[in-house]
Amino acid sequence: MLVLSVILFAIAALGGLVLGVSGLRQRELPMWLSLIHGLVAAAGLVTLILVVLQGNAGTLAIISLVLFLIAALGGFVLFSFHLRKKPHPKGLIVIHALAAVIGFVLLLIEIL
Repeated sequence: MLVLSVILFAIAALGGLVLGVSGLRQRELPMWLSLIHGLVAAAGLVTLILVVLQGNAGTLAIISLVLFLIAALGGFVLFSFHLRKKPHPKGLIVIHALAAVIGFVLLLIEIL
């Protein structure tokens, strides 16, 4: 299940990279990509939550979950800017990305 979570987060990261670069350049973000990014990341988060709740997760996976939850909160706020057609705060983009990347790396270390 952890492997599935990593795969889903990796797919979400591809879309997140495009969105992050576009957001930092203050370009218009494609709504379809934002939705897919959020849905795939949410699926990864749900699978990770299930693993942690089943008691099958190590410390790094739990820390990863906390970081992904922080990233998810930032993602909701960023999506609200997207819906309102407002410029995305660059600092929030960076915090969202850093939390997700660090969480991803920790999760990778956990399964390796």
